[in-house]
Amino acid sequence: MSREEWLARAASHRARLAPYVEPHLARREAGVAHPVHDFLFTYYAQRPAQLLRWHPGFGVLVEDAPELDGLKGYDGGAVAAAYVAAQRMLLQTLHRLLRATLSRPGNLGCFGMHEWAMVYRSAESGETRHRVPLRLGAAGTDAVVESHRIACSHFDAFRFFTPAAVPLNTLSPASDDRPDFEQPACLHAGMDLYKHAFRLSPMISSDLVADCFELAWDIRILDMRAAPYDLTGWRLDPTGEEWSPVRVETAEGKREYAARQESFAARATPLRRRLAAECERLLTG
Repeated sequence: MSREEWLARAASHRARLAPYVEPHLARREAGVAHPVHDFLFTYYAQRPAQLLRWHPGFGVLVEDAPELDGLKGYDGGAVAAAYVAAQRMLLQTLHRLLRATLSRPGNLGCFGMHEWAMVYRSAESGETRHRVPLRLGAAGTDAVVESHRIACSHFDAFRFFTPAAVPLNTLSPASDDRPDFEQPACLHAGMDLYKHAFRLSPMISSDLVADCFELAWDIRILDMRAAPYDLTGWRLDPTGEEWSPVRVETAEGKREYAARQESFAARATPLRRRLAAECERLLTG
């Protein structure tokens, strides 16, 4: 790839993601936290500067690119084969997880109860997640949890359940058995495609990382709209429209959540397949 082409691709990538990254950096500088949009920058390990940097992926040699010198995985203007070989365990682990998730049908019956279980009986400890009040209050939130079947399959959501909520979950996912539980309609599994993608950097094109980031961004909004928090005053977009809650405690809200969940699963499937294909390419190449 010529330097001219590489610089154009890098500039396009940065322009694509700047509308997400720059407001976060401005909030961070001002010491203002956002309960929805900060998540992808604080929960996940990829730093904003890393997200904005474009990589062509393994198998591409960039001409005249001193900017890549010294970056992780690079030898000159290309990702080194030795670096890819050193990532074999990561590639095998991710490939197994991605293929296992693709092999099973999506479960549309969880209704986002994982977020409610994270604050179940939290009034007893005086803690409030995200510094956002509960839409139904503590007693109302606890009643919703107690009236629903909790079936969270995602360990990284389950591990944040309050101690009182843990025994209510009908599943027991753990950190070492993710391929046995992960299902393609899970919102957090969809958001984690971004994590899988940036862990594969710089071995894969940053275009795929950006695709996964944008999916995670949209999923996060639904995740919080269906959560028990009162988001009054938080803006959806520059038009000033506020987020309306997806009231999963009602039949109508459950239908809306399941429909949106199914839509996100449909968006996630081709990205999950692309990531799996990249793992295969890197393992065999």
